[in-house]
Amino acid sequence: MRAVEFQEYGGPEVLQLVTAETPRPGSGQVTIDAAYVGVNFADLKARAEGYRVESLPFRPGLEVSGRIRAVGHGVEGLHPGQEVAALVNSGAYAEVVVAETATVFPLPEGLDLRTAATLPTVLPTAHALLHEVGRLRAGESVLVHGAAGGIGTVAGQLARAAGAGTVYGVVSSAAKAGHALKHGYDEVFTTDTFSDDVRRVTGGRGVDLVLDPVGGDTLRHGLDSLAVFGRLVSFGNASGKAPWQVGQPELYAQGRSVGGFSILALAQTAPEALRALAERAFRTVANGTVNLPVTAEFPLAEAAEAHRLMGGRRSTGKLLLRIAD
Repeated sequence: MRAVEFQEYGGPEVLQLVTAETPRPGSGQVTIDAAYVGVNFADLKARAEGYRVESLPFRPGLEVSGRIRAVGHGVEGLHPGQEVAALVNSGAYAEVVVAETATVFPLPEGLDLRTAATLPTVLPTAHALLHEVGRLRAGESVLVHGAAGGIGTVAGQLARAAGAGTVYGVVSSAAKAGHALKHGYDEVFTTDTFSDDVRRVTGGRGVDLVLDPVGGDTLRHGLDSLAVFGRLVSFGNASGKAPWQVGQPELYAQGRSVGGFSILALAQTAPEALRALAERAFRTVANGTVNLPVTAEFPLAEAAEAHRLMGGRRSTGKLLLRIAD
């Protein structure tokens, strides 16, 4: 089978198309004939700086859609030929992907394989940020960083569907604002001015909930943008800054709180909780509440081009690799 791997860290050019042995499922696993694979920022961090890479060569990729090829010992409720989406720890950039059954999700009726590949990381993450961790209530205001990206595109729609009073987005450039405004956002700010903009549009009150995948100074400014009793949920550190720390001085005076979420960590520690979360989240696509547009699609052999597009901060929505013809 064909797969994409890298044997050294660096730019997109280190991604190489290779021929590898077709894997077989172990106990509690399935193999999937991949149709589409989602491209995520975590893939770029793995390639560039070794994020979550245990050894080289390494095959990136966290989410896949396709049809089950074979099932391992002890697998129940899944069968060859069944259309599924799956979250994997790594290795999705391949024609055949191994997945643990706890993170394999049969597709709801009416959900096609192309759309399904956009969902395993993005949709449950956005749902958890707003509901399970962020505890969004009707009428509250929300500020979402990365509003034009995959998670941001979904979060704006989910917040609107949940009855948020106002939904604000933050993007890295003005060119991305139009995309966010089409997907649930009332106003969109740029990264360098967002904290001042929030205070201006809220009359100094601040917002009730901030979703932050950036970390560093952005997280600090986000804390300053919270209203009394506001919550901030951290779900990444795209800035690459030192891990954040928050304590009594930042939280006690106005009753603020900080939470965190990682779908990959949840998959390792509480797979049944992830399955329930994913089922709730997937229903929002099946019933038309959420639409996650695929804005660019590349064949597997051109994975490096997908990385260049995402790494150049020019992409919006979701990027896919097309595996099957």
